[in-house]
Amino acid sequence: MRFHILTLFPDMIRQGLEASMIGRAVDKGLIRLNMVNIRDFTREKHGRVDDYTYGGGAGMLMQAQPVFDAWKSICKVVGEARTVYVTPQGEPFTQAKVRELAGEKELIILCGHYEGIDERVLEETVTDRISIGDYILTGGELAAMVIVDAVSRLIPGVLGNEASADMESFHGDLLEYPQYSRPEIWNGKKVPEVLLSGDHRRVEQWRLEQAKERTAAVRPDLYAKYEAKQALIQRLARDKRNHIHITESLKGGRGEILYEKEERLLVADREAGVCMLLCGNGGRTGEARALADEDGSKLTELLSAAPEQTEWYVVIQEQLVNELLARGFRIWGKCSQYVYTQGQVLPVRLKEIRRLTLADLEYVCAHYHQEGKEYLEERIRAGVMYGAFEDGRQIGFIGTHKEGAMGMLYVEEGYRRQGVGRALLSYNINRLLEQGRTPYGHVLAGNSASESLLEGMGLYKAGRPVWWMQKKACNH
Repeated sequence: MRFHILTLFPDMIRQGLEASMIGRAVDKGLIRLNMVNIRDFTREKHGRVDDYTYGGGAGMLMQAQPVFDAWKSICKVVGEARTVYVTPQGEPFTQAKVRELAGEKELIILCGHYEGIDERVLEETVTDRISIGDYILTGGELAAMVIVDAVSRLIPGVLGNEASADMESFHGDLLEYPQYSRPEIWNGKKVPEVLLSGDHRRVEQWRLEQAKERTAAVRPDLYAKYEAKQALIQRLARDKRNHIHITESLKGGRGEILYEKEERLLVADREAGVCMLLCGNGGRTGEARALADEDGSKLTELLSAAPEQTEWYVVIQEQLVNELLARGFRIWGKCSQYVYTQGQVLPVRLKEIRRLTLADLEYVCAHYHQEGKEYLEERIRAGVMYGAFEDGRQIGFIGTHKEGAMGMLYVEEGYRRQGVGRALLSYNINRLLEQGRTPYGHVLAGNSASESLLEGMGLYKAGRPVWWMQKKACNH
């Protein structure tokens, strides 16, 4: 990922970021920092970039021309990238926003100074206005560094441990539980007994309770959000197989409830850029009741809650599919949804399976054409692609998609029907179980071989198919 920072003080940002974890990520080529000095683009002979405000008032204002020209210099190279203006008047900077920005390849951050920036250039260039808190700083540089640091942590490989980003504060809308290290007793205070028990189930339960207790006391707003998600997960769990794509997104901390009213639901998985729709309780009666309006206003209201840039939607109700088709959406694929509910680790009858690295990217791209190279590279960097090998030579692979579904399974023709696909799937299921997740997958209609494999391994087929739908240029 490449960060382009428009600033009057590039050295301040460079010195603040090119150290520790961010500095190491830059050295490894995982992220790139491009500091652009706005002063270099002024046309004023004395190098000024500010002037008095029209209508009077204290302080000076950054002029439109140097800001616009500096922004344009980046766009000429990378195209019109997403542009964030850091300002106290912006939307609050949350972990959900962090995950959203982490999906960008190029991100421009505009730092204001003095009394701000001429509104006309902001209207021309800015896509997001973000605030890191309800206070005023002397400039946007510190806020820009906060954004770069938070977003960089979600770039695969930056933390050095694929699980770290998922286990830290704000995961699932709960603050982090208290943690302890040696010595066992310090200053008369003991490490809680449960952490010394070796009982991993009790440890995880204690950590969850501590996280809930801390969040409720310190951030009741976050705790209310957590409770709302848990209530929805419980309700959807009554029909777990059909709703697994929604519940796993919510449990994984990626899903956000953007609309829930009169049995109509929209959950956005911001990390995957996917919206999941549900009308009624999934049964035909609830479905008809939720959508029965002649002018289509209920569905319009539901769709209007989706982020503007959302292209992909997941639907499990045929009536809703037809409604979306009438609005200009198209069906990308109809899939069967399979869920592994047993929770038991599966035997892996293949000696050599390992996590893939970028050295394996070309092999994956050569044998899997449903996804582009950029997506497959991101999945490998995320540490969720695994390969099967025989005598050091790769013979197949599997992975997990951004939205959480298992997929991308491939086995070379000469090794099919020899248990390689089963071993890869078992390995992937076991990795997901280790993370406390419920493994599931989507199989395109007509792929009978994959369906037979999943059913033979004990995965259950949901009663309803899943439609992946794409929003074309259309009006809600």
